[in-house]
Amino acid sequence: MFKTVPEAEALANGIKNELQNKKIVLAAHHEVVVAPHFIALVPVAGQIKGSKIGLSAQNLYFEKEGAFTGEVSAAMIKSAGCTYVIIGHSERRTYFKETDEVLNKKIKAALGEGLKVIFCIGETRKEREENITFSVIERQVKDGLQGISESQMSSIVIAYEPVWAIGTGLTATPAQAQEVHAYIRSQLGKLFSPKVAEATTIQYGGSVNAGTIESLMGQKDIDGALVGGASLKADSFVEIIQKGLK
Repeated sequence: MFKTVPEAEALANGIKNELQNKKIVLAAHHEVVVAPHFIALVPVAGQIKGSKIGLSAQNLYFEKEGAFTGEVSAAMIKSAGCTYVIIGHSERRTYFKETDEVLNKKIKAALGEGLKVIFCIGETRKEREENITFSVIERQVKDGLQGISESQMSSIVIAYEPVWAIGTGLTATPAQAQEVHAYIRSQLGKLFSPKVAEATTIQYGGSVNAGTIESLMGQKDIDGALVGGASLKADSFVEIIQKGLK
C-alpha cells in the first residue's frame, strides 16, 4: 500500500525509462511485471503501454460479481490491463487470514479469466524455528493447487517468500532459499509431473535487493524474484533487474 496514483504513474514511467536508458534487453523468457494498488492499475497500464513491462494486481476476489463491497474480481482487473495477479501473499495470509482453501478458489477464478498467477507460499519464523518449513510448504502447495491441471500450471508462477524475511531486512541465505526452492520443485513433480516441475518458474521473495540478487539467481532452482520495498524506486528496481539477468 504505497504511492498515490500520480506517484505510481511516475514510478512506472521511471522504470520503463531506466530500462531503456540502460539498454537492458529482455529475452523472450524474461519478464518484468509491476503490481500497483487497484486504483493505479489503469493509469499505470497507460504508462507501460508499448513496453515489455507487464501489469499485475496484488489480489482479487474469487466471485465473478455480486454484493461483495470493497472486493475486485478477476474480470475487473483483466479489463484494467492486467495479465497477472498475485495470490496468497504472506500479508494476505497473515493480516487478512486467507486460508489455503480461499486461495485455491482465487487461483481458479484468475485462471478462469485467462490471468496468470503469482502464487505465494512460505513459512513464518516460528514455523522455521520449529523445523516444520517443509511440511508447511507441502501443505500450501498441495492445498493451494488442489484441482489445478498440468496444462494450467503453465500459467502459474510460484513465489517462495519466507515470512521471517519480509520487511525485516533479513534474507534467507542463497543455500536456504535453494533448499526450499528445490523442495517446492520436487513437490510439483509429485503432484503433476517432472516436466511440469522443471517448467514452472519459482521466484524468491524476501527483502530482495541489488546486493543479494546475483547470489540468489546463481542458485539452480531460483528463477526470478518477487521484489518488495526495493521496487519503490525506479533506479533500485532496475538495478536488481540488471544484476538478475547476468
